[in-house]
Amino acid sequence: MSVPMLTLDVRPILRNGGEPFAEIMKAVSSLAPGQGLRLLATFRPVPLFSVMAKSGFEHSERELSEGNWEVFFTPGEGASTGKNLPSTPPAAPPQRARQASPTKPGEADATDWPIASLTLDNRGLLPPEPLVRTLEAIEGLGAGDVLEIWNDRDPQFLYPELEARGHLAHRDVRGAEGYRILIRRGAEHREAS
Repeated sequence: MSVPMLTLDVRPILRNGGEPFAEIMKAVSSLAPGQGLRLLATFRPVPLFSVMAKSGFEHSERELSEGNWEVFFTPGEGASTGKNLPSTPPAAPPQRARQASPTKPGEADATDWPIASLTLDNRGLLPPEPLVRTLEAIEGLGAGDVLEIWNDRDPQFLYPELEARGHLAHRDVRGAEGYRILIRRGAEHREAS
């Protein structure tokens, strides 16, 4: 007899501008052995796919009406539940030590960076659009160029993506204006001509 899926609807949290990651991890940690999670969200939660895959879960998704998504996370071999799951969005993966390496995501020293060559205003957009727009914009920059983005909230899923791609980020919290993040494109991912 299979265990019924646990359903978690994070659409109200997202519509109110909240971050549902902690609620999702809490739900995953409460799963019984062999139990899966049915997640309802206002967007296709691509960054969550890798987090759940690292914990041994496979996913399938389908778009519902009005841009809503239903995602099924099913436990694979060795799926993690309980205390070994992250309680906050993933930190950047460990990298080789660099000079002036930031201690936390978004804390790179930007004092010697050039002026931003492009600015994106992501305020007012629902996830994952700010993340997608930002990553697409970075691909159009040359090595060492700087992108300035403005977000309503701290883009926690962006930092690990930037780190994995060899880019640096510097975050400024600007109160009611939101978050201003400077991103400096790394050289190792520049497209060959």
